[in-house]
Amino acid sequence: MSLASHPALGVFWGKSSAEGSMNLLLQHLFDAAAVGECLWDHYLAPSVRDRLDGCTGGRGRAFLALLCGVHDVGKATPAFQCKDDRLAASVRAAGLSWKPLSQAARQWHHSRAGAVIVDRVLTDVGWDFEAVGLVWPMVAGHHGIIPDDSDLISLSLSRDQGQGSAEWHPAQDALVYAVASALKLDLAECVPLTLPSRAFQLAVSGLVIMADWISSGRGFPGVSEISGVSIERARARAADAVVRLRIRGGWSPRPYRQVPDLVLERFNRVSRPSQLAAISVAERMPGPGLMIVEAPMGEGKTEGALAAVEVLARRFGADGAFVGMPTQATCDPMYTRLRRWADSVEPGLPVGLLHGKRRFNKEWAELRSLGFGCVNEDGQDEYGCEDAFGLADSARWRVADHVPADWFLGPKRGLLMPLTVGTIDQLLLAATRTKHVMLRHAGLAGRVVVLDEVHAYDVYTSQFLFEALRWLADAGIPTILLSATLPSGMRANLVHAWVQGATGRRQVAIDDPSPGEGYPVVRSVTVVDGHTTIDALAASSWRHSEKVDVEVLDHGVAVAAEVGSADDDPAVVALLRDRLAEGGCALVIRNTVARAQQTYQELEKVFGSDVRLLHARLTAAERADRTAKALHALGCPDDPETKRPHRMILVATNVAEQSFDVDADLLVTDLAPIDLLLQRIGRVHRHNRPVADRPERVRRPAVVVTGLRVRSGLTPVFPRGSEAIYSRYPLLRAAALVIGSSADGWSIPEDVPRLVRRGYGDEEATPETWHAAVDEARTEWIDATCRRRSRAEPFLLAGADRLGLATLSGLHVQDTEEPRNDDAVSAVVRDGPESVEVVLVRRDDEGYLTLSGRRMGVNGEAVSDPEIANEVIEATLRLPGDDELAAAAKAELRPLAGWATDNWLRHARALVLDASGTFTLSGHQLTYDHDLGLLWQRSSRRRQ
Repeated sequence: MSLASHPALGVFWGKSSAEGSMNLLLQHLFDAAAVGECLWDHYLAPSVRDRLDGCTGGRGRAFLALLCGVHDVGKATPAFQCKDDRLAASVRAAGLSWKPLSQAARQWHHSRAGAVIVDRVLTDVGWDFEAVGLVWPMVAGHHGIIPDDSDLISLSLSRDQGQGSAEWHPAQDALVYAVASALKLDLAECVPLTLPSRAFQLAVSGLVIMADWISSGRGFPGVSEISGVSIERARARAADAVVRLRIRGGWSPRPYRQVPDLVLERFNRVSRPSQLAAISVAERMPGPGLMIVEAPMGEGKTEGALAAVEVLARRFGADGAFVGMPTQATCDPMYTRLRRWADSVEPGLPVGLLHGKRRFNKEWAELRSLGFGCVNEDGQDEYGCEDAFGLADSARWRVADHVPADWFLGPKRGLLMPLTVGTIDQLLLAATRTKHVMLRHAGLAGRVVVLDEVHAYDVYTSQFLFEALRWLADAGIPTILLSATLPSGMRANLVHAWVQGATGRRQVAIDDPSPGEGYPVVRSVTVVDGHTTIDALAASSWRHSEKVDVEVLDHGVAVAAEVGSADDDPAVVALLRDRLAEGGCALVIRNTVARAQQTYQELEKVFGSDVRLLHARLTAAERADRTAKALHALGCPDDPETKRPHRMILVATNVAEQSFDVDADLLVTDLAPIDLLLQRIGRVHRHNRPVADRPERVRRPAVVVTGLRVRSGLTPVFPRGSEAIYSRYPLLRAAALVIGSSADGWSIPEDVPRLVRRGYGDEEATPETWHAAVDEARTEWIDATCRRRSRAEPFLLAGADRLGLATLSGLHVQDTEEPRNDDAVSAVVRDGPESVEVVLVRRDDEGYLTLSGRRMGVNGEAVSDPEIANEVIEATLRLPGDDELAAAAKAELRPLAGWATDNWLRHARALVLDASGTFTLSGHQLTYDHDLGLLWQRSSRRRQ
């Protein structure tokens, strides 16, 4: 069909102003189609291309371009064309008319209008219902929300007016045919042969959005005359944009080849048995599936997993990876490790860091600085100024390959980077019914997913993890889960969710979800052609099991019920005086920040500067600095940056519990559920050191358990804060194991599976005299678990009940509000009291100051200086989790007036401290102390 097939093609407008000129709708459609072709050529992983080719009879590239090209045909409707009176007059002159539109008709969105047009055209050329159902949701959903087909079928009168009468149909149809013709496609013959999985459809829907956003950006100036519209022009513009924006895929495709020692080749360390097991299982998996690596703390699970990533990626056509970590703090050290690994796989691969505090990561900041001051081929910098220093050469934009491209750093785009590390929230949000969720799936397609510490998530968050696994399995994305202390029930649930997703059935029968004994052990589950294969390979630990002494601190006084009570501090001080008399490094873990602060104060009186404090209520910069110093002091002896002190006591909360590579001589820890307690024990004698490096009194690994009072014949007493975090039932089961083992200790890692099984299994592990109290605690725990599970269900992307549906129709019938910041993200995928992020500033009679004392002016306007702005942002912290405090913060705290011009600070909440460092918020007294961090005194109303 020629461009002159309908006169309206020369007047339908897509943008009233694109870099100063109106852009014809057809040119924008061609531009988006051409970007789709470029994404195929330069961005998509081989596995994604293969799947698209497989369902289209080898026409995958053209089919993707067609989907991208027709996304905006709904703009050829009265509801859209009437938005600009001058341009609307040209449409009327071309022979298309409409009556005055009601408000409802004007609001008929072009994304849904386009779905109606595409549905009609494809049905008319002979596509069947399911094939049409594959395409229209991608058109309807290109603004992030996929409606139900009933929204399109049952058009009200007002929507009919917005869509256009029958006289509009030929012009609307002509747009679809024009795109197909430009791509040399016969619509009647390019019907898909098979429907891809729903998860893959969602990923392709995300690619359509990606193409739309790129083709709507800079570099696509308006084309206002039909004579200037062409697919050739679109392809030239798209190719230039892909180069300029540095849109690229991951590592280059190469077939997998076995090497004698992949870990040695990548990490310069000889493989350990568990790492070899991970590689071996990856080599023999019959298809992309789920791998679960269970190995002791400090075993090298990360290196083994990354080696397995490379195997799975080469075998199954992936070109990148997402590594999900439990917290922002654990992401930063993983980012360094992932970059080193990526550079050994293929030098120059950019690696993204996805969490809200990445600007405080020095490595990330240095990389980002390399992206500034780049020069184009015309001798101009990014601001269009002349290249006065002669930096230009034949390259277009001279930015080092390993610097992440700016385009991927925009809102909602982070996961589109082929190789990233971030908080697991980034993945969990892909399991929520949020706007633009398809962009996350587009980023995950063609990657390998690695999730660390999967034992660490509560029942609420686990529902999103299970949902994510269903979608990953449906998409055929290889996934690797890591844990040192995975309960068998949790393992079974993970496997069950994967098989559900891979088969598209809620009810699945799995003969043995956990085959294989031993520890470490690597398991896998794959579903190929409906057949489920479960494999397991056990290995020996790289280090011999070592007896760890387990003691319960005898402090001789009751554990008070008040949160923050640390009345065992005198006993802790006495213990450390004795054990560290000759030196040594101790790690003291408290379950609450308040307990940690109080313990630090008592220890600091005795040990002075040998004591350090680390918890989550420090400013972002201070926490990052203290974490780095702790790792340098207590890190691996092979690391040249490690400078181990003669004596050191690190007082911390559960931030030191996982993915925190420190090596303590002695552990003093509050009681926690057994899997988490074992994680903490993994910080004791973590690395092999010369015997002389550890003083005599701490040469034997030991853990001293606090936070419980043992009572003869009665159940123990726990601090209220511990029960609020972990619940009484898991603590009782852990206490029984600790008390029962205090004479003989534990053999680590040999006893880890047994202890986790006894802490969570059906076998009763508590003394008979406790049974009545344990039964009551179990009932309360089960009831709470059911409530938390139910609270998660409304937010799930689809849920197990919608498994097996053919298309994406109705995905967002009850959509969840898109999280706008870290607070909102946590509110969706993590349970518990709400917590709000604030920025600490000070104020005196002359105006505002940064936390460290630099003047910011009477309204905070000095943040126009990037150095001052960064100093302000460094004083970010998260308030204690408390619904009343959070509500008050959201109601009362606002950005300073002078922050309006800063893209980040204008959305921040300023907590303005007085001269004493205090602010009272709705009765809650908040004080920031540079040693202790944020001190919180609850509202008197709450204490009554």
